[in-house]
Amino acid sequence: MKSVIGWGFIGAGGITKRVMNDFKQLGDARLAAVYSRTGANAEQLAQPYGAKAYTDVETMLRDPEVDAVYVATPHHLHMEHACLALSLGKPVLCEKPIAPNAAQVRTMVEKARETGTFLMEAMWTRFFPVTRRVMQWVSDGAIGDVHYLTADFGFGASENPESRLFNPHTAGGSLLDVGVYAVSYASMIFGGKPVEVLSRSRSTSTGVDARMACLLEYENGQMASLYSSISGSTPQEVRIIGTKGHIEVPRFWSPREARLFVGNQLEEEFKDEPTGEGFGYEFAAVHEDLRAGRQENALIPLDESIAIAETLDRMRAQWGLVYPFEA
Repeated sequence: MKSVIGWGFIGAGGITKRVMNDFKQLGDARLAAVYSRTGANAEQLAQPYGAKAYTDVETMLRDPEVDAVYVATPHHLHMEHACLALSLGKPVLCEKPIAPNAAQVRTMVEKARETGTFLMEAMWTRFFPVTRRVMQWVSDGAIGDVHYLTADFGFGASENPESRLFNPHTAGGSLLDVGVYAVSYASMIFGGKPVEVLSRSRSTSTGVDARMACLLEYENGQMASLYSSISGSTPQEVRIIGTKGHIEVPRFWSPREARLFVGNQLEEEFKDEPTGEGFGYEFAAVHEDLRAGRQENALIPLDESIAIAETLDRMRAQWGLVYPFEA
């Protein structure tokens, strides 16, 4: 792999622009190309960095200056774009959720393994130093045996049927937009799929979930209570509760701090201020994997991405929510 990795960005929307603000701080990466269906959008993102703008995704992927690909299109397009990149031997970092259902995730993983090409879900939360410290506390037994986790992620958005957030054709709704963070965090802490899933939701006028709540039970009797919403703000906090104490993580999806309590006494507080929003952490992890010749990342392995998608599927099945492209 080159000393400076050239990235092709598929999608030029809001998340891509936020990522680019952090990405440009990386010393071993550069923006080589941008694809968007709208040429003006691709050019707007590409031009300041001397990158090429494309309106044909395959042409961009065949550009020899594109060493790796970041997929940031709406959820329902992830599989199409990732599999095309993988088929051409281009490593892929794909925005969360990696795909809107488990069948699509399996297809992507099969393509990655068939071609021997790197693929990773861009669950950036896992790469923050704060998250790593939390996992260290848990693995060290600082709070004893972990029994219970709570996580919430909600924000208020005006209902707009034209927005991808409320559009069933783009797999909109709270679960895949922000609920996936909570489900993924529980998976990270408990390691494995829940054996029982109980979930309820309330819908927007367009039919996607405005808010959802779920209770997950894991093999050893551990439980997680999760909530997500696009119809109202929440504290956006994780609490991990064990036999000896608990851990609090404010703004857990993009954390700056975590607190360890033994009994009810504050034992340790860990703080970190990333450069920008913190997207650079996951790109640095991808670079490390590519240079080591790995085909997936240890912090968010592909089989776990499949398992998380299967849990999301089980929840939607209980609500009767089927996206039009699944029918």
